[in-house]
Amino acid sequence: MRCDISVIIPAYNEAERLGSTLERAVDYLSRRGLSYELLVVDDGSRDQTIQVAEAFAGRGVRVIRHERNRGKGAAIRTGILASQGAEVLLSDADASTPIEELEKLERWLPEAPLVLGSRAVAGADVQRHQPFYRELMGKTFNRIIRIAGVRGLNDTQCGFKLLEGDIAREIGAELTIDGFAYDVELVFLARRHGYRVVEVGVIWVDSPDSRVDPIRSSLGMLRDVVRMRLRHSGKR
Repeated sequence: MRCDISVIIPAYNEAERLGSTLERAVDYLSRRGLSYELLVVDDGSRDQTIQVAEAFAGRGVRVIRHERNRGKGAAIRTGILASQGAEVLLSDADASTPIEELEKLERWLPEAPLVLGSRAVAGADVQRHQPFYRELMGKTFNRIIRIAGVRGLNDTQCGFKLLEGDIAREIGAELTIDGFAYDVELVFLARRHGYRVVEVGVIWVDSPDSRVDPIRSSLGMLRDVVRMRLRHSGKR
């Protein structure tokens, strides 16, 4: 059923953090009077993530399950393609960016069908920073993606993004990256279709229990960006 907004939350072993994130999101969206769906895409969790999410089933939460762990990008793709909202919000299970920041992104949606929450532009409020080596990893990765052709953006990796719904599903059908570099492909494809992409500063609080391995994830993201460019080269 069509609704105002679909909120997609990829989750892998998030039983401890997911409940409070869903409670806050349900409360906020209800207070705004929006029709909504919260799509929790469980990416092969081995803990009680599914049970936590299903406890909200009567409050607008729907659970989609991957039988095995496939990666954050795969979970995002599954959620986008299952969504029905006029808007689609991508948000992390740890709520590093509070759901209330949605309104900052919504102001830009009439002008840009892909709005990126950002930790690196005016208006950003990083209330707890990542360890220095993670921040260095992020800066290095941003330089790499500029070389790969995604230029003019300061922070593609913040997990809080808003899209116009039909455009989200159009681009979602073309996404191929299963890992953390899905953000880069999302931006690359949006621009290839001629859609404007903007960054908006948001509140962000680092979660100590990150799923990103500094070395393995960085190498995987680099590999995926190179493969993405080769895969999409020549396409129109």
